[in-house]
Amino acid sequence: MNIITIKKIAELANVSPGTVDRIIHNRGQAAQETVDKVNAIIEEFGYKRNILASNLALNKKFHFAVFLPKYEKLEYWRSQVEGIEKAALEFSKFGIVLDYFFYDFNAASFKESVKKVLEFDCDGLLFAPIFYEDSVQFLNEYKKKNIPVVMIDSNISNEDDHAYVGQDAFQSGYLAGRLISFAVKNERHVLIFKITREIESTSVYLQRIDGFYSFFKGNEELTNFKFSEVTIKDSGIDQMNLEMFSGISSIFVPNSRAYIVARFLEQNNIKGIRIIGYDLLNENIEYLNKGVIDFLINQRPESQGYMGINYLYKKLVLQEDAERTHYIPLEIILKENYFPARR
Repeated sequence: MNIITIKKIAELANVSPGTVDRIIHNRGQAAQETVDKVNAIIEEFGYKRNILASNLALNKKFHFAVFLPKYEKLEYWRSQVEGIEKAALEFSKFGIVLDYFFYDFNAASFKESVKKVLEFDCDGLLFAPIFYEDSVQFLNEYKKKNIPVVMIDSNISNEDDHAYVGQDAFQSGYLAGRLISFAVKNERHVLIFKITREIESTSVYLQRIDGFYSFFKGNEELTNFKFSEVTIKDSGIDQMNLEMFSGISSIFVPNSRAYIVARFLEQNNIKGIRIIGYDLLNENIEYLNKGVIDFLINQRPESQGYMGINYLYKKLVLQEDAERTHYIPLEIILKENYFPARR
């Protein structure tokens, strides 16, 4: 027998379907002998109630809180939201409702949004932990709610408390190191160019840099490399000068702002420097196609957003076990293999 129903279980146990339903859903009382008999039949024939049908019959709603940076002027986060909306539309017929909480890229706005999220009653949370210390504190407090949390973009949990969808940041930095090491014969001076907002102490940002250095530490035969670092604020791009690039052969930009470096090099007619960065932003693609940026590591932000909601759907609606960590494959994009449809 491949499928067994409540009615069939009742016939085999010689009880009413109502009694079987009460035992399955742990409602009301039944004699222990009857409970044991029904459970034995369920175990033998593998009954599994149709959770989706039950939810639809009850018109049950599942509220997912989405806690992200504001995306109107940020192409990367706009792509995340597009993926989230795609999943929400697909699963809306199963009672999924999204409630958004957006914050500006400053600590005060983040903390203000934290208060609202902590007060909001929901079934699951999708969260992008941009501010590292504040995010750790928030998750420790949110743990009291005892509801599923899935993080996207950055994984700040070393335990199995929460799910994560995104790249392995350390591994992506390691990959960037390998790409820069290719086709190198002479001494190479590598510049790690950090273009930051006020908040760039994020776990993902620092893990990329650690991974980058780790590649060279693990390949001791690469003795012809030396490294230096430059940090400028996102609002202080006028701090860039020609001296920064004197003697530089390769540049690693550990976030999505590689185009800022590429623009400066183009404007000053500086050629022969290999640049590697992240994300298929329109401005990055422009300089990739011009050959100023050599490599972009694509994080597939739309897929992250979609899969984050999909995790909560499986966990809460279908009540299925789902992998807590899903790493997005590391895509290496060159101008020769870039196609807009792959975003």
